[in-house]
Amino acid sequence: MVRPGGQPTAPSPGIRSAGSAWTPAVVRRQVVLEDLDPLPDGRAAIVVRRTVAGLGYRAHLWWVPVGPGRARALTAGAVRDGSPRVSADGRRVVFLRSWPGAPARPTAVMVLELAGGEPWMVVAPPRGVREAAWAPDGRRLALVAAAGPPRFLVGPARAGLAPRARRMTRIDWRVDGEGYRDHFDHCFVCAARPGARLRQLTRGDYGVRQVTWAPDGRRLAFVADRGPEPDLHPRPSVWAVPAGGGTPTELLALRGPVERPAFSPDGRWLAVVGVDEPEPFDDQLPQLFVGPSAGGGPALALAPALDRPVGAATESDLCGWMGEPRTGPLWRGAAEVVALVADAGRGAPWSFPVGPDGGAGGPPRRLVGGDVGAYALGLAGGRVLVLGTLGQRAGELMAVSEAPPARAPASPPPPRTVSTLGAAWQRRLPRPEVAELQVPGPGGPVAAFLVSPPGAGPGPLPTILDIHGGPLGAWGPAPPLEAFLLAGRGYRVLLPNPRGSAGYGRAWTGALLGAWGTVDAVDVLAAVDAVVARGLADARALGVMGLSYGGFLTQWLVATTDRFGAAVAENGVSNQVAAWGMCDTGPEYCRAGRLGDPLSPEGVAQLWAQSPLAHVAGVRTPLLLLQGGADLRCPPQDSEQLFVALRALRREVEYVVYPEESHLYQAVGRPDRRIDRMERVLAWFDRHLGRAAPAAS
Repeated sequence: MVRPGGQPTAPSPGIRSAGSAWTPAVVRRQVVLEDLDPLPDGRAAIVVRRTVAGLGYRAHLWWVPVGPGRARALTAGAVRDGSPRVSADGRRVVFLRSWPGAPARPTAVMVLELAGGEPWMVVAPPRGVREAAWAPDGRRLALVAAAGPPRFLVGPARAGLAPRARRMTRIDWRVDGEGYRDHFDHCFVCAARPGARLRQLTRGDYGVRQVTWAPDGRRLAFVADRGPEPDLHPRPSVWAVPAGGGTPTELLALRGPVERPAFSPDGRWLAVVGVDEPEPFDDQLPQLFVGPSAGGGPALALAPALDRPVGAATESDLCGWMGEPRTGPLWRGAAEVVALVADAGRGAPWSFPVGPDGGAGGPPRRLVGGDVGAYALGLAGGRVLVLGTLGQRAGELMAVSEAPPARAPASPPPPRTVSTLGAAWQRRLPRPEVAELQVPGPGGPVAAFLVSPPGAGPGPLPTILDIHGGPLGAWGPAPPLEAFLLAGRGYRVLLPNPRGSAGYGRAWTGALLGAWGTVDAVDVLAAVDAVVARGLADARALGVMGLSYGGFLTQWLVATTDRFGAAVAENGVSNQVAAWGMCDTGPEYCRAGRLGDPLSPEGVAQLWAQSPLAHVAGVRTPLLLLQGGADLRCPPQDSEQLFVALRALRREVEYVVYPEESHLYQAVGRPDRRIDRMERVLAWFDRHLGRAAPAAS
């Protein structure tokens, strides 16, 4: 073992294994419910269930009854199905399908008759499809797909041959998880029949997303950023285009960004999530707004005093693959909107009454209680459904049982679990113990979750500080998979939500603006001090790890303190000056976080002051650097700079790159790479915190 500061010491007597069940190989057993859409009458939902198959994944649609009955698979085969949307009459579901074994084959739009039969293909454009949505009449579909001439390519496109060159004139040419963005996405309409012909509705030097139909089927709304410099100053707003073709018009705009448009059932109103502040910073939390769907009128906030982000879910490794699960807003009747809200590490559906003028019709209320971590929302037949975790159980489909608003209790009951598809793989695994803590900190109490091996008891154990990403993330009662694996190895895992975390109010989030490595470091160290003082953590055997922003803070802590015997920093940021230009969202990300910019000496100094590389000489903790090779959010060059500096200083450091993997590969990357990642993490901590274990080769 290595004592913080590099001095050898005796192995900690506290470390022990909780059994061999929780090993990295459980990645192959993991099941994730990725998305849902309920039937109009609410009696069942179509759920996407993802499993591991060899070196990849499969995802199929399942019919899950909300009442009596058994769940059944609707699709099968070596495919990945996702983004299901049920027709208004409840007879069919449209979804997107890809073929993992044939990466060159484009994503297709498929339709399945829910009464039975095999799915059939509507269309598969050459560059695939990102979204599909039913028209209210059930006879047409709206699609979002790449269109138009290449944005940056020089010379003719030839199959199997790299382009002659790329000529960039804007900074939005790349995005993590996709790579080069050579074409904008636009809106199309087609008939819902095999081999349908696509009719393009939007064109131009902008991208379209989040397409939704108006209730009368005569127009479609979508989100687009058509400002003068959207790559430098993004300000997306809601637009509409006639379903028969025509010029798009702007329906709803705020002073800041707008997302997720939803028409009221009568077509009169449009609900959105957005920020009504110009050039907003990260502490200006997204709120729920309603404005007239005809455009031209003001959008009113439904809950301006709600100091929590609307439309946000908690930090989770339950990542979807094809699109993002819906978090709201969704209309329930003409006078109520439902959306997920992140609150103290928990995501839950909330109800927002709407008045006759489109403004607030009453105070919002949380619809469920308990340790719920909802990450997808559905609404049908007046019934609210969510995909989410409950306690430490993996995600399942759950139904919200509500009392009428006049009789709603102050603490609503937990939801009713209606599926067993998502968590059955955990049944025979020993469940770690999770305790929620409030520890004193200089900025106020710091919320944290402590994961312990089953039956660990009150004594001190080697403990890993695990720092979430974002920094606008937040840990909840359902720990990430890595925490289960570490607890299975005999470690406690400390999951704090320091200042900067979302779900604790604007002041808590805003305290970190322009101050990375200050209040956040103080808060996570206060959490470590607290578990040591309570006799739960062995001060001689402390480790730290984190991904993305968590990787940054891991690097910062080992560069500025000697508290830890080992560290694992993953896809982190060591040099903020370089990251401003290398990150796919760097300039806007740094502006919103008030980190600075390299356009002036003062801005460079501010970025460098928040860079672990500036303190690299202080790193004496053994450091394992893990990196997705295709990560464009926190590119490999950042880890490489720190690795080269530490090697030049002859410090103990390893750098492991996973080719082709993007930023969140720990959750959606190739399964063998996810397993290798956790084997290396466990071996690194075992080696340096007191257990003899062979190092990964």
